[in-house]
Amino acid sequence: MANLVNLEAVSKSYGVKPLLDGVSLGVAAGQRIGVVGLNGGGKTTLLEVLCGLSEPDSGRVSHVGGLRMAVVTQRTELPDGSSVGEVVLERYGAEHEWAADARVRSIVDGLGITAIGLDTPTANLSGGERRRVSLAAALTGELDLVVLDEPTNHLDVEGVQWLADHLLTRRIAVVVVTHDRWFLDTVATLTWEVANGRVEQYEGGYADWIFARAERARLAATAEEKRQNLARKELAWLRRGPQARSSKPRYRIEAAEALIADVPPPRDSVELQAFAKRRLGKTVLELEDTTYQVGDRTLLDHVTWRIGPGDRIGLVGVNGSGKTSLLKLLGGDVEGSTGRRIEGKTVALAHLRQELDDLPGDLRVLQAIEQVAGRVVFGKQEMTASQLGEKLGFPAARQWTPVEDLSGGERRRLQLCRLLMAEPNVLLLDEPTNDLDIDTLQQLEDLLDGWPGTMVVVSHDRYLVERVCDTIVALFGDGRITHLPGGIEEYLNRRAAAQPVAGAAPSVEKAEAKKSAADLRAAQKELGRLERKLDQLHAKEEKLHAALLEAATDPAKLMALNAELKGVQGEIEDVEGRWLETSELLE
Repeated sequence: MANLVNLEAVSKSYGVKPLLDGVSLGVAAGQRIGVVGLNGGGKTTLLEVLCGLSEPDSGRVSHVGGLRMAVVTQRTELPDGSSVGEVVLERYGAEHEWAADARVRSIVDGLGITAIGLDTPTANLSGGERRRVSLAAALTGELDLVVLDEPTNHLDVEGVQWLADHLLTRRIAVVVVTHDRWFLDTVATLTWEVANGRVEQYEGGYADWIFARAERARLAATAEEKRQNLARKELAWLRRGPQARSSKPRYRIEAAEALIADVPPPRDSVELQAFAKRRLGKTVLELEDTTYQVGDRTLLDHVTWRIGPGDRIGLVGVNGSGKTSLLKLLGGDVEGSTGRRIEGKTVALAHLRQELDDLPGDLRVLQAIEQVAGRVVFGKQEMTASQLGEKLGFPAARQWTPVEDLSGGERRRLQLCRLLMAEPNVLLLDEPTNDLDIDTLQQLEDLLDGWPGTMVVVSHDRYLVERVCDTIVALFGDGRITHLPGGIEEYLNRRAAAQPVAGAAPSVEKAEAKKSAADLRAAQKELGRLERKLDQLHAKEEKLHAALLEAATDPAKLMALNAELKGVQGEIEDVEGRWLETSELLE
């Protein structure tokens, strides 16, 4: 089948920096591709060239005839004088037309468009609401390909789950730039890494990409020890945590386990908690009999909540449920109408807000970090201001950039650097992953792994919350703070159980996706057969490699063995493909 989009030897530069250098690749029907890479490395440029929003400097971009494509970029532009309903439902002439379409109803509800209000003027929308409206408008159409740039920004955990499920059931091609690793792992069947003007392609989603990256670092045996250790640590967490994936051949799982055999757990929770108690004492932050209202909504109703030394808490809830307000209550920025807030005498609190704090524009990046402190200690790890800046995305050359010249994402990272340099013992983090690329996210998580204090985190990034937090609590809109022993999965299950769609018939796609017990048994049997076949083929491959070494001085025998090896490797690739298809049926 011909590709929907082809790039042939495409190059694109801004100034002297080549972001794409002779890139050739294609997007096939039904492929779901995640695009990763450093901030400023060319991810958005690749999307814009692929979609035709930007012309390449050289090379050729071709689209199949009649391609139905929707694009949602970070530059959200909505028609002047329009309403939300006019933008999202422009393809429908009357309300009964779209209301009769189960898929469109799902989009309107799943992305919170109903809560925004179909009659609301688009001029009155916040930035996050504009992004959701733009995304909904794109998804309501009949599509072959959808291209998305950071679609999970401004979505809550539930919205991210809905979007992933929607894209999986649509069976359309997807190209998505995202730093949300759970979303990438769930949606992507192929990962493109954009770096140094090239695009490297990897089978699978985030976990597969991390495995390939860690294995590549091991084989290369480079001097980048920090990068290798971080990749192996991330792989260890992925394999051991609740996100561990089974949809890959057993030999790959075994290879991953061997690679991480000597990697310790991300943190020693007992040691960190003991250290936190020594720094903080028994009392940290407490809300006692607290009621808090916003307008006519009661976010907390006579709630008592005690946060102790070393507690690492993830806070989840739908947009508008009061997560940010709760952090402000904990931080002492606002007061409840009843009850009181108690703060321990030794508490040194730092609050990372979604809004950018004022930064010293007359200073350079390193000077702005050193203005807070010259050195900082995270548990057993000590580093200079420059080293912390490098960890959070400011390489040495960039540390001499004037603060006033930084982008919004860089200003966010600088805000985080300054906050951590103050050596707080209590952290309140409101969406800390916004504008961070995956490499910087890994560095931040590595810092937080060894951070010996109390932490409350609000984030739509499931991987971050599940990795750095030990406890999950939720706001369900009932005026209480609910502890969730089962974590984010329990939160999503409770939300789904509380929101049945009355009278809604299952979609055709979902009906087709249901497998009978007999089908599942047959798939399980086929999976076992394919695994045995893979074991046999890999054993044969190893023998051929050994035979090639022995036949080094016999050209004729070398050619024959090499041809046989290529045949075996082709058969392995075919069996692996059938294994993955079969495992998807069982998921």
